[in-house]
Order: sequence, then structure tokens, then C-alpha cells
Amino acid sequence: MNAWIDKCHFGDCRDTMRRMIADGVKVQTIVTSPPYWGLRDYGVDGQIGQEATLPQFIARLVDVFELCRELLADDGTAWVNMGDAYAGSWGAQSREHAGKHAPNVSAISANQVKAAQIRASGTGNLARTPGLKAKDLMGQPWRLAFALQDAGWYLRRDIIWSKPNPMPESVTDRPTTAHEYLFLLTKSEQYFYDADAVKEPAVMGIEPRGVGFGFGTDAEQRARGRVTARDSFKRESSKRAAVHPGQSTGTHRPDRDDTLPNGFRNRRSVWTIATQSYSGAHFATFPEALVEPCVMAGSRPGDIVFDPFFGSGTTGSVAQRLGRHWIGCELNPAYEPLQRDRLRQHGLALEIA
Repeated sequence: MNAWIDKCHFGDCRDTMRRMIADGVKVQTIVTSPPYWGLRDYGVDGQIGQEATLPQFIARLVDVFELCRELLADDGTAWVNMGDAYAGSWGAQSREHAGKHAPNVSAISANQVKAAQIRASGTGNLARTPGLKAKDLMGQPWRLAFALQDAGWYLRRDIIWSKPNPMPESVTDRPTTAHEYLFLLTKSEQYFYDADAVKEPAVMGIEPRGVGFGFGTDAEQRARGRVTARDSFKRESSKRAAVHPGQSTGTHRPDRDDTLPNGFRNRRSVWTIATQSYSGAHFATFPEALVEPCVMAGSRPGDIVFDPFFGSGTTGSVAQRLGRHWIGCELNPAYEPLQRDRLRQHGLALEIA
């Protein structure tokens, strides 16, 4: 087991997972963001995301997650993030990570996006796929979620990742994209989920902060382990008490059965989390504040957290900071410096397998 944990394993994640399964490895939770269809070209034959059609792409991801399910403990969870795009164009997900709007995008990612565009059509258009017209929203997240459900996964919750700082778009015939989906999937009907670890404050008249993983300075410090959920809640309570002296800041709401007397409630399904960047980051970087509640709810200290599409290593960094072990898979070894940098930010070291 020690040969696998707290390391990034470079190569095709499917081959790596087969070896892990053969070695009897089990992970408690999976937190990942698969590649989008047609968005980037790693220059590797058989890579995921360069299939000829969207259905072929979804089918390949289903195969990947079948291996994930074999690795997962019987009471384990999987948290899968995926954004969307439009047929006939590269959509917001590529534009927002190019040019003047993304000064922190690495040359690696810029070249991959450019190569994918050229490979697809030479004009920057996504390959046509049956049933989709130009300007159709492709529905990648839900197509994947339903395909995984059909393959045997339990689809337990769709979570809206609401972005208060979305990238600007020049479109004038639809709303600007400001959200992505995060799906909670499970292997079994009964599974481990630590609801207490991710409760949020439920104070009347106050937006949930701190525990909301992504609000302002508290969240930035929380991502570094300097501010706890209760610290943030106390801070908000103090603010409200100063404005409304004599009023309770932790009042129980009788109309909300999941609101506790201490002013906390069960976590909701809309997570308002600002996008996060750091110098050298590639475009698919998770915000740490998005990964944190997944790790906290889906695992216990000492458990193993797995990311088959490790990228810049955010999942591993968050997992290790929260006292969990982690395993990562990444196809492109060019991301090794980014992974080292991210782990170094928290005083951690990357071990390469």
C-alpha cells in the first residue's frame, strides 16, 4: 500500500488503476475533474477528450469510472466536477483561459488548447456530434452523470458551483456562464458521509460565510488552515450583534428542521466559491475551497483520497493538509513542476512514482 499513497503516478490512469486494483488498493473517496471533450491535446495517442464524437467521449469516461468504482471502498463516495461548452464553438471554458483574461495560464495549457483546436477542425470549432446544432449547449455534465447512473453508480446530488467572479464573456444572446456542476456519486446505497464536518451557519439575515468555502478573506485563510468554520461563524455573529444589539445571532429556525440550536444547518447544494489562481496554474485548476468540503465530508483523517486526473495536484494538497493520504494519476509529466509548487505552498513535498 505504501508504494501507492501520497504520490502522483504518471501515465494513463486506466493502466495505473488496473495495477492498483491488482495490488488490492482501496480508496475512501474520489475528488476529480475529468478533461472536457475537445478542449486540449496532450499529444498522446488514446488520450481522453479527443474522441470523434461526444457519445464516444462519455463512453470512455464511463469506462474510467468503472475502474474507479473497483478501487472505491464499499461505503465510498466520488465527487466529479465538470463544466459545459457549446457545439460549434470553443465556448466560455476556453475563452476564459486565454489571452488577457488569464494572465496566470501556463504555456503548457495554452499550447494544449491550441493543439486541440487545430486537431479538431483547423478553425477552432468543436467537432459536430449527432443531435447537436451549432450554438447548442452540449450538456456534458448531465450526459456524464446519467451515463454513470446507468452504469450502476448512485447519483446522490448535483451541486451547483456558483462563481461570484466568473470570467467575462462577450455574448449578447444568453446569460454569462457563472457556474459548473459537481456530482456526488456513491458505490452503494449506504455510504460514509460526514455531514457535521461540512455544516454551514444558518443565521437569519446573514449570508453563510467561512463554512461556505470560498467567501472572501476568511475562505482564503481557511484554505491555508488558518481559520476554522467556527471562527468564521463567530466573526459573522459578532458583526451582526454590533449592528443589532440584543438580538440572538444563533436563533433556531422552527421552519428548518435541519437547523441546530447552535446556528448551524445541513450543507446546501449551491456552493458559492470564487475561482482561485496561482502563478503558473493551468486552466483546469480546482479551487481548494471546492475540494475541501468533498474531502471533509467523504473521508476521515487517515483515509485515502484519489484523483485520477490529478492535474496541478490540488486534490492531493488539500487531502494532505487535512490529514488524509492521497493518490494521483496524471497523463502529462509536464505538470510535475506545477504539482510540486502547489504542495510546496503548504510545506509539503511531492513524491513521484
